[in-house]
Amino acid sequence: MAAGIIAETTVGLKDWAVAVEALGSGKQILVLRKGGIAEETRHFTVQSDRFYLFPAYEHQKEELLKPEYQGGIAETRKEWTDGQQMVTIKYFAVLHEDIEVRDEEVLLRLSPYHIWNDRFATERLKWKKKHPLHVLLLRVYKLEQPFVIPVRDAYFGCKSWHQLPEELHGLKGVPVLSDEAFESEVKAIKAALV
Repeated sequence: MAAGIIAETTVGLKDWAVAVEALGSGKQILVLRKGGIAEETRHFTVQSDRFYLFPAYEHQKEELLKPEYQGGIAETRKEWTDGQQMVTIKYFAVLHEDIEVRDEEVLLRLSPYHIWNDRFATERLKWKKKHPLHVLLLRVYKLEQPFVIPVRDAYFGCKSWHQLPEELHGLKGVPVLSDEAFESEVKAIKAALV
């Protein structure tokens, strides 16, 4: 098993709560990013290679998930109600690789490695056609203790990156996948891309 890690950052990457849980349970090691509507640069850029996974609840849609994962949204909603003032951070990630994808056929070969359906993946790719879709391969760590933080107004909206409270700096986590399992998944994803 891989060694634990100390999260020496307070940066958070926001994604659907159901995707965060898929990452945290080892069901997938990748996220698909194109950039939120409110991104300062109008497209996605990696702001840190180490970050917390910040669960977003507001835009999750069951019809954009594969059928076997659609119940995951209801599970995440058990932890959240609209207007809630606190959110729980459970996971930390280290960016293993940022792969740019521009071809739909290549993207669809990644389908076995994530929870989203092909419609969602294709829509992400085709939105802002001039920019590539970023496939981020992440090594995910579960925090030894989940950390609850207040929900700030700045955390809402379609923006990928957020500065989280200083109290998150230095938390410890353990890998959700063994070194062998992680490397095997990376190898399979990379093979699908060629």
